[in-house]
Amino acid sequence: MTDLRHIMMKILLPLIGLLLISNTSISAENTSTKIFDEGLPTTHKTKTQPYGSSLFSGKKTSGSNASINKDYLIVPGDKIKLNLWGIIQSNDILTVDTSGKIYIPEIGTVSVEGIKATALAGVVKNKIKTVYDDGVNAYVTLLSNTPIKVFVTGPVNHPGQYSGMPGDSALHFLSQAGGIQHQRGSFRVIRVLRGNQPIANIDLYQFLRWGTLPTVNFKDGDTILVGQQSAMVTVQGDARNPKRIEFRGKSSNGQKLIDIARPFESVTNVAVSGTRNNQPWSAYHPIAKFKSVRLLDGDVIRFISDSQAKNIDITIEGSHLGNSYFAVNKGTRLQELLDFVPISPDDADIKNIYIKRKRVAAQQLTALEQALKRLERSVLTAPARSDGEATIRAKEAELVLQFVENARKNRPEGRVVVSNGKKVSNVRLEDGDVVVIPQLSDVVTIAGEVQIPQAIVYSPAATPIDYIAQAGGFSERADQKRIALLKPNGKIVMGDRLRVTAGDQIMVFPKVDTKNMQFAKDITQIIYQIALGARVFSD
Repeated sequence: MTDLRHIMMKILLPLIGLLLISNTSISAENTSTKIFDEGLPTTHKTKTQPYGSSLFSGKKTSGSNASINKDYLIVPGDKIKLNLWGIIQSNDILTVDTSGKIYIPEIGTVSVEGIKATALAGVVKNKIKTVYDDGVNAYVTLLSNTPIKVFVTGPVNHPGQYSGMPGDSALHFLSQAGGIQHQRGSFRVIRVLRGNQPIANIDLYQFLRWGTLPTVNFKDGDTILVGQQSAMVTVQGDARNPKRIEFRGKSSNGQKLIDIARPFESVTNVAVSGTRNNQPWSAYHPIAKFKSVRLLDGDVIRFISDSQAKNIDITIEGSHLGNSYFAVNKGTRLQELLDFVPISPDDADIKNIYIKRKRVAAQQLTALEQALKRLERSVLTAPARSDGEATIRAKEAELVLQFVENARKNRPEGRVVVSNGKKVSNVRLEDGDVVVIPQLSDVVTIAGEVQIPQAIVYSPAATPIDYIAQAGGFSERADQKRIALLKPNGKIVMGDRLRVTAGDQIMVFPKVDTKNMQFAKDITQIIYQIALGARVFSD
């Protein structure tokens, strides 16, 4: 068993090391299967959040707004600073008593309850003038307002009584109560009651869209009552606000939904599903017609970009001058694009241009994943005829699964060879293509299973073996019959008579002892896919 484990380590460790080297920063597209994006919206229950729920998703704060707004009305308990100079002098902090008055020595009482903060100074000065016509100057300011307690009730997460200041907003008290319940509470019908009479109506959609909230000077004992949720529709698809959106009332129309959901400019059609006359119902409308469609509670609306884009996006990388991004007409070919890409003839290797294509990268990744799954199945289902052999299989599986884990971290580039070193093919471009113009190079790179991986100046007469010798020769793990030549244009050449040119990369693969593992063939295939598909030895 010890000998077999030694053999396993000898086989797999170089491959795992190769995979770790290959895990470079090459970008890859998300190739997860995309759900069919046309037709009717899904009607099953989702976790779509209500529009406005983010107002209460942050950390709850306990701080209050101690500042005093200009419309604040003075109440008992407020503190007022009074400075008098001239015939009489005073420097006092006065408290509004329970009768709503303050007492000024040598002047008398002044009734201030219910007076706006901005009018306080004028009321006090007028009172002083009733005693002293002239010779007394006064400075009056409201220092602080009195803390209050406000009830928050209705469909909120934690109904109750919460402390605050008169100048606090309704959002402060709603946040203290844990926010509005997503399934029952209304974000559009919120009332502030004083003595069971409404003094303000709040629609949080107005705050979200326009930043406006009614100004309320809260008093001790006021109540914030959140109403029951009105008609709700769920928005999906190509919209900036794919949320559950509430209407004020039992129904609304498509135009009002568009104003809130804000579909993208690319949207051409809208799919609607719901219930009409107690029966499942669905419809598919052009967006212009959808504006007048009547929407009811529980409807699901999906905004769809049904028409194909007229333009495609192309990126330029490598040795070029000017812009790196081009939006071109669909159907544009490579040569047409290159006519608009300025280059420096002394730096750009225009005969070895290649393309990195998302679609090809996805195909390479799919093939790699299939090979990895085959390998996993062969390892995990390998038969064992005895306890000792079962232990050996477990050790094999441990190493192979480590290999698979590292292999899944690699992402193919999706290189498309479009040149042969002399002529560039005039291929049709696809959306998201990356056109790479290599830089002219006078060196050859040697990597893989050599003693000293390095770059060496190109020599026309040198063979691959000559370059490998310059890199210290083969390592003890090298497969001397498995040498690949990676051309600057992305082409990969393998064989016995390899001709090296400037800019090439020589790759030496590790040797796998196929006689000691039944799944060594699968591993060899995978390592070639990774190394050649992702260009793991690229500099």
